[in-house]
Amino acid sequence: MWILATLIAAAAQTGRNAAQAGLTGQIGTIGATAVRFIFGLPFAALFLAVLASRTGLPTIGPDTLIWAALGAGAQIAATAFMLVTMRGQGFGVATALMKTEPVTLAIFGALFLAEPLGLARLAAISLAVLGVVLMSGADWSRARSRTVATGIAAGALFGLSAIGFRGAILALPEGEALLRAAVVLVIALAMQSAAMLLWLILREPHTLRAIARSWRVSLAAGALGAFASLFWFIGFALTSAANVRTLALVEVFFAQILSARLFREGASARQILGMVLIVAGVALLIRVA
Repeated sequence: MWILATLIAAAAQTGRNAAQAGLTGQIGTIGATAVRFIFGLPFAALFLAVLASRTGLPTIGPDTLIWAALGAGAQIAATAFMLVTMRGQGFGVATALMKTEPVTLAIFGALFLAEPLGLARLAAISLAVLGVVLMSGADWSRARSRTVATGIAAGALFGLSAIGFRGAILALPEGEALLRAAVVLVIALAMQSAAMLLWLILREPHTLRAIARSWRVSLAAGALGAFASLFWFIGFALTSAANVRTLALVEVFFAQILSARLFREGASARQILGMVLIVAGVALLIRVA
């Protein structure tokens, strides 16, 4: 079930990214980022209300709120580091650096949640990440130390956010995976929406007005974002966050296979090796997970 949930999340995230990319030109990067949280919250809350009407809400204790705050804050910080990296480096280098996330996730999971690391599991994760690095087309000769550091920091913070969300889900004492995922999603989106709204009101009121003018597209991006996040959280409820985020690397493989550029120009030996490593890493992960 965690494999299916992850694949659905990755597909929905692709749609959300496309919607957000269109919004960036209209309302800016910060605005497009805020839309993900602010417009996603009503959809997540509505879904939770439907679920809770059947089963009731689980008890939400301080541990859940602390873990959720860690995840929400780390995700916002990771997005900031990601934007800095993309401004300072080419897309290939930035993507490769941020896709180191599953490695740091596995380490954080072992440190904070006592999740078993294991040589086979770590090898599977490392293989898949190395495959993404090879497929990224990154020109490392142009990489600068400062932006390499921010890219790795972005990946680590995205990993820490996933650990926070999984910790929040595990801290809920009862409820099926779907309900616990929905509860933590609403808590996290509420925290992130409040933080982004406060920032926009104090620092960028013009962006807030631009978001209001683009509410139709923003609503679609929010709906897709909430849908994707729900399935990410379902995956986190069912298995370790490192397993979920490693399997999600397959989307890079499929995107390359389906891209017109790859069909037109063919794949280099480096890209083919990257594809093989991603498939091998994911196959090994599914076997040992």
